Amino acid sequence: MKKLLTAIAVLILSGISVQTAEAQMAKNIDVLPALTSESTAQNRIWVGTFQIVWNELMDEILHKPIKFAGYDSIDAKELNKKTFTKSYLNNNSYYVKSDIVSPDLKTEIETAIKNKFNETSDILDLFDWSYDPQRLFIYAMLKKDFKFKVPFDKLPQRTFGQNPTLIDYFGINEDSSRRLYKNVSVMFYNANNDFAVKLFTKSKDIVILYRTDDDTTFDNYFKNVNEKAEKYMGSRSFNGDDKLSVPDFNIDLETNFPDVEKHRIKGTNYEIDQTIETIKFKMDNHGVKLKSEAAIMMKCLSLPVERGRNFSYNDNFVLFLIESGKKTPYYAMRVHDAETFNKTSK
Repeated sequence: MKKLLTAIAVLILSGISVQTAEAQMAKNIDVLPALTSESTAQNRIWVGTFQIVWNELMDEILHKPIKFAGYDSIDAKELNKKTFTKSYLNNNSYYVKSDIVSPDLKTEIETAIKNKFNETSDILDLFDWSYDPQRLFIYAMLKKDFKFKVPFDKLPQRTFGQNPTLIDYFGINEDSSRRLYKNVSVMFYNANNDFAVKLFTKSKDIVILYRTDDDTTFDNYFKNVNEKAEKYMGSRSFNGDDKLSVPDFNIDLETNFPDVEKHRIKGTNYEIDQTIETIKFKMDNHGVKLKSEAAIMMKCLSLPVERGRNFSYNDNFVLFLIESGKKTPYYAMRVHDAETFNKTSK
């Protein structure tokens, strides 16, 4: 947070507003729609909340993968893979709802997240809730709040990477109690820039920290860390000669996914009118708090719905016979009553 405030202060001194400064900082972070999404940004983040609402749209409303008429969406291709589903979450940690837009739906969602998470929404007021049977709303919240088995020690501030700004850290050093060791399991340590640990919590949630200079997608990172862990033959225990230092985080982001907006969905007369995803993530020596919301607003277009076509010639029709490559048929027939034609047969 201090790093962000310092950068904002520099921009303000240059005559830039707080909102503009925050927006410019946020541009340095790429919020990805899918676990498999590619990015050239050095700072990137993904949470499964938007994937949950996308899955709801595919599975419960359209009953098929989402493709757009006349537009090839990169994000839709990745989201259609369903590399993350709500089955990977405890039922107590998410809420999802979809229905026709109405004030009652807004009230239902607000009541549900208050009862389930004791939370209020940061995004619902951004939408028009006037009753409209031509609009559909799909919503999800993902909420996590867990503590480490034992609070880690606060460590002296230090820099991160090439940035000279001092930031807060937590972890274990030579003065730390051995009680903290049970918080940590070593996955592997191959080099001073290639290692990973697990941090255990009082719940079933586990924090995996993977140090690497590789640049790939999140699904590949996860595959790589597990493959390296399987091959590691060293000690998995954290011991007195080991040290651990992890930066604090306090993240608050909001984004949308324009690559899937404003395009008619094939086989329907709907388009995705609005998308939104928020991420609030905090990690310190005590534990992790995560609150994320995502929503899709659908609207009906004035286009006919594409349905399965029934080429049934059971009423007036015309038949032609033509040779391949010729411009004029050699036989033509308009049929108003097939039985009349068939009665001519001898």
